[in-house]
This record gives sequence, C-alpha cells and structure tokens, in this order.
Amino acid sequence: MKTLCRSSLFLSLAVLIAVIGIACGSDDKPANAPASSSSQSSGGVTSAPPVQGKITVFAGASLTDSFNEIKAEFLKKNPGAAIEFQFAGSPALRTQLEQGARADVYASADVPNMTQARNAGLVQDAGKVFVRNSLVLITPKRNPANITKPADLNKSSIKLVLAAPEVPVGSYARQSFALMEKDPSYGSGFAANVLRNVVSNESNVKQVVTKVQLGEADAGVVYGTDVTRDVAADLNVIPIPDALNVIAEYPIALTRSPRNSPTANAFIAYVTSTEGQAVLKKYGFQTVGG
Repeated sequence: MKTLCRSSLFLSLAVLIAVIGIACGSDDKPANAPASSSSQSSGGVTSAPPVQGKITVFAGASLTDSFNEIKAEFLKKNPGAAIEFQFAGSPALRTQLEQGARADVYASADVPNMTQARNAGLVQDAGKVFVRNSLVLITPKRNPANITKPADLNKSSIKLVLAAPEVPVGSYARQSFALMEKDPSYGSGFAANVLRNVVSNESNVKQVVTKVQLGEADAGVVYGTDVTRDVAADLNVIPIPDALNVIAEYPIALTRSPRNSPTANAFIAYVTSTEGQAVLKKYGFQTVGG
C-alpha cells in the first residue's frame, strides 16, 4: 500500500513539473511585457499609445488646408490631444519665436528660415524636410492684361503682386525670374523689367492669391497648392516650366522648449508618415517619397 502511494505521489509531481515547464517555455516574455517598439500599423505609424494635451504649431501659410485635414485625422487617433495652429509667412513666424512667442512645432516653407531659427536657438535641430512645392503664375479669370505665359510678365502696363522678398514664395519667384532672364527667349533685363511691375509685396502667399482673385492685380506668383477649390473658379493658372521653376522644400522641427514634447513628436511623426504624406499629396504637394 505504501509503495502504491509513493508511486502516485511521484506521478503527480512529474505531471506538475511538466505542466509548469510547458507554461514557462510557451512565451519567453512576461505577460505584462510591452510590445516591440518596431511594431507598426499598415499606415506606417507606430502603434504607440495615444498622446494627450495641447500643442501649438507655427506653420507656413501655404500649409493651411492640408494641415487642417492632418489635424482632423491626427485627433481621431489621439482624442485626448488638441492642436492650435498659427499660419503666416515663415519669416513672420520665426520673428514671433524670436520675440518670445511659445510654440511646440515650427514648419517652415523654406530651409533658410529654419536654418536661421536653428542658428538662433529657436528650434532643437535643422528639422526634417517633409514635403516639396513648386510655383505657378495666376491671373484673374477675366484676365484683362491678357497674360498667357510667364514671358508676358514684363509688359510695362501690368500690375504684378508678389510675396515680399523675405517670404519664401517671394524669394522663389524672384529666383525664377532670374532663371528666365538667362534663357535667350526671355532676353536680357527680363527680371528687372518684371520687378518694375510689382505693385505690392505681401507678407504671405494667401494674400497674393486674394489680391489676384479680387482683380486687384493682373498676375501673381504662388505655389501650385494655393490654387485650392475655394479659389480655383476665380483664377487662371499658368504653369512655369520645370527648368525655370524653383522647388520649395519644407522642413519641420521641435521648438527649443516645447511644452508638450510627446504630442509634438507624435504630430511630426504623423506628418511624415504614410498617412500624413497622403493628405499632403492630395493637396498638390510633392511628397518626400517622390
């Protein structure tokens, strides 16, 4: 009888040890181990927990429509977050940062303004180029000056509106005129003749669009993305040849002292993600992937 009991006891212990061994060997990670940081959703955004709290984003005026849609999509994934945008010309935004304005993210419509912000210690680094843009010529729908091509901009009687030289799109326009002048078909002195027709230098690209839309100018140079559905019916769009165009690069960076780094970083990650890039492409931007 004692032998039978011992045999039963040994058998029970053996079964228990085997069960414990199987349970321990089935998963090397403890039950509460965090998921691998490399796991990603199909949209290319890391499957991190939702972020919370408010951020302020300073962004070039040409990003207005696309960033508002990106905000809506971002908040669907992060319902506890909030985003306040300040849209204006990139140099105006940089100046506001220099004067003590608080923001978490700075998105410039050109690299030079971001470089100046970095040199002044306003941002943490040179940022990442997240999108590109190109120039077009616009006229009012009625087109009273009969402008049909860039070469017409040197007509002595026209009223041309540009963004100011320090505003990215204004700088790009002037660079484009300089390229045109080097082309024999435009002729020597073309850039100077065009600039004599400038009747207003605006502080951002949206103001250029508005003045042309309202017929207060015969023509303007803006980004292709600025001819949105809201204004397209009132404008004629004249392409600028690639060889004479200037491609704008937009960098985005954290400011020097963001109040909400987790949400600011998550916003930048979303802008540069597959999903964010798809929104930017929808609005006519050239995404960094091509």
